[in-house]
Amino acid sequence: MNELLQLATDPGAWAALVTLVTMEIVLGIDNLVFISILSNRLPPEHRQRVRRIGISLALIMRLALLSTIAFIVGLTAPVFNLGIVGPLGAHGEPAFETAFSWRDLILIAGGLFLIWKATKEIHHTVDPKHESGDVLDKTGVVISNVGAAIFQIILLDLVFSIDSILTAVGMTDHLPIMVIAVVAAVTVMLLAADPLGNFINANPTVVMLALGFLLMIGTVLIAEGFGVHVPKGYIYTAMAFSAGVEGLNMLSRRASERKHKKE
Repeated sequence: MNELLQLATDPGAWAALVTLVTMEIVLGIDNLVFISILSNRLPPEHRQRVRRIGISLALIMRLALLSTIAFIVGLTAPVFNLGIVGPLGAHGEPAFETAFSWRDLILIAGGLFLIWKATKEIHHTVDPKHESGDVLDKTGVVISNVGAAIFQIILLDLVFSIDSILTAVGMTDHLPIMVIAVVAAVTVMLLAADPLGNFINANPTVVMLALGFLLMIGTVLIAEGFGVHVPKGYIYTAMAFSAGVEGLNMLSRRASERKHKKE
């Protein structure tokens, strides 16, 4: 209790909390986009439930990982080294390295899964003729798809949760600040899940853009697994720019539709 009171009166702690909440929300966008796209593949009556389950699992996983911070930090220790190092950069750091930790292996596996999943969804979007709308009406198949969706969400939740918690550990030493930041970020995800999912579902071109984001995120995860540091600011700036251009395209299409209706 004394520690909480001290943190509550410490301006530095409040600054760390605001910064960490912002970072956690930004990192949660990737997770939320994946959950939205995956849930939109299900029948409408199951989508909200799967989103709620996925985000709840993300919160549980993050809080569970916070309770084992020493173990999580230990995941950054190399477990094997192939002895291959890239050329040195301007600051003396190698362009890439092959001293892999458990965190690196998890990021690489998560990145490969994300690329595979996004590629598969793009294929379904571009060439939907192999799918039958009647299949999802069968109860057994629906349950199977819901279970498969939740399982895939759990896998990606694990990857994003580890990345999220390691970011939190790197920004503050105070566990209460980490817990509050994680809960706040997941609450924002919970509130934004349905509007984002419905928006993506209602705009087919946004689906393709979001899948492109997932491909890029998967590539970045693999790069980070190989020790290549990709500044997050570049990634999210590119995503924001692309989303802005798509927003202008949507406004242009709506203006054109209104013009045709008047004519």
